[in-house]
Amino acid sequence: MKNLTKILFPLLLAIAVIVGILLGSGIQKRINVQKNNYTSIFQPDKLSYLLKLIENDYVDSINQAEMIENTIPELLDDLDPHSTYIPASEMKAVSEDMRGNFSGIGVQFVMQNDTVMIVDVISGGPSKELGIAAGDRIVKVNGNNIAGQGIKSDSIVSLLRGKKGTMVNIAVQRPGITDYIDFDIKRGDIPLYSVDVAYMLTQNIGLIKVNRFSDTTLKEFVSAMNRLNMQGMTKIVIDLRGNAGGSLQAVIQMVDEFLPANKLIVYTEGKSRSRYNYFSSVNGAYLEKEVAVLIDEFSASASEIFAGAIQDNDRGLIIGRRSFGKGLVQEQIPLFDGSAVRLTVARFYTPSGRSIQKPYNNGIDDYQLDFHNRLINNELTQKDSIHFADSLKYQTTGGRTVYGGGGIMPDFFIPIDTTGANRLFSAIVSRSLIYHFAFDYSDKQRAQLTRNKTLEALENYLNKNKVFDDFIEHIEKQGISYTQAELTEARSLLNMQLYAYIARNIMGNEGFYPVVYKDDKTVNKAIDLLQNNWTESEISSLAEAKQLE
Repeated sequence: MKNLTKILFPLLLAIAVIVGILLGSGIQKRINVQKNNYTSIFQPDKLSYLLKLIENDYVDSINQAEMIENTIPELLDDLDPHSTYIPASEMKAVSEDMRGNFSGIGVQFVMQNDTVMIVDVISGGPSKELGIAAGDRIVKVNGNNIAGQGIKSDSIVSLLRGKKGTMVNIAVQRPGITDYIDFDIKRGDIPLYSVDVAYMLTQNIGLIKVNRFSDTTLKEFVSAMNRLNMQGMTKIVIDLRGNAGGSLQAVIQMVDEFLPANKLIVYTEGKSRSRYNYFSSVNGAYLEKEVAVLIDEFSASASEIFAGAIQDNDRGLIIGRRSFGKGLVQEQIPLFDGSAVRLTVARFYTPSGRSIQKPYNNGIDDYQLDFHNRLINNELTQKDSIHFADSLKYQTTGGRTVYGGGGIMPDFFIPIDTTGANRLFSAIVSRSLIYHFAFDYSDKQRAQLTRNKTLEALENYLNKNKVFDDFIEHIEKQGISYTQAELTEARSLLNMQLYAYIARNIMGNEGFYPVVYKDDKTVNKAIDLLQNNWTESEISSLAEAKQLE
């Protein structure tokens, strides 16, 4: 049966795609334009004959629909890392993503090797609050094993989603941790906000953290900018770290606000797609704002378009580490049964001509291990480990050298910070002890804690009441052993996270991020550069030696 699947699949897929394209709404015009392309695979006599032959003469009965559902993903996997098949049962969930609210636990997942792998945890949702992380594998739901059981994605969604306020228990397997980690999650409304936080870093420097690009991003961003403008902001730090991307229209709208009219933002091009340029429309509302953009290895797609447009137009500084490198353009083609294929048809290029997409010629498995490879190659910790060929050098509009090869290379490199992340810290985090202690403490002390109207007052209260000592006593009761050397090394990091989670429980993200970012090396580098008046003209004349500094 498996061999027959391999033989029949291309045939059946061709028919499914062709029928879907012919019946799909809103793309008939494109079909007419590309009629010659599709004619080459549309051979109705041969396909009809072969299907009839199999139907009449094959030794066993064949469920063609099931065969297609099982094998389409395998074929698309052989194309590139981002062409995907969306079964009809999952289309509703896909449509909900990045618009509106739904009730559930707040994770996005993929089925990999018959295991539910979390690829994103939605900011503001119950899972994020509990410390569930991307990369976790859900192995049990309400005590029932779901790994290796052949359970379909729509069934997993049904298990995790439910009425607001109801409880669900999941057990996750976290890489590097032997035992399963249990989470009791109260389902809730899952907000899909784009802006996590907006606040003033200094008297005149503001920060806005954008977690995704969606239909509401521009409205949220403009509202945040207006609030900061009223507080005296003249310079802005835009934090795109961990932002996996989203809507092309949304990122075009947002970067448009920072550029003069008729500046190239990004362009797309592919074998069967002519080059299409996206230009800024009119002079943006924030032309006078000095800009620093923060990126890391998890900034992808639309985030890279934003950073690339700012960098190539010499409009601001990019600070952090090389971004993810997701620069493939997918078109969603509806099929006749309500499913869809997201097919890669072009690549994104920055204004200087850099392809955003990192190479994937070594196969999908190697592509998915990119973060691991960067880690073992010291790219995340040492700027000198990154080497460039002359062919990867490009020029910005101001004549400054920038680098291609996949992803956006920052103007100023900041190594990943592992200070304090020792064995003790890992043992505490793997069991979510910081979060649980902070939640219980906040719940019991809420009346007293809410009397502290500022972060400084809250921190003074926590120090006075020796909350950190209480926390250490708590982890000892949980069976966590440690040496004094380990505690001394991890103390600052543990203390920061403890205060941050308590602040979040009392003040929300407006309490959480200012605590977390207080000693953030990337944020502090941005403050330093902006305070030293790195204007647009100075940015455009940065020497090549300043790259990766």
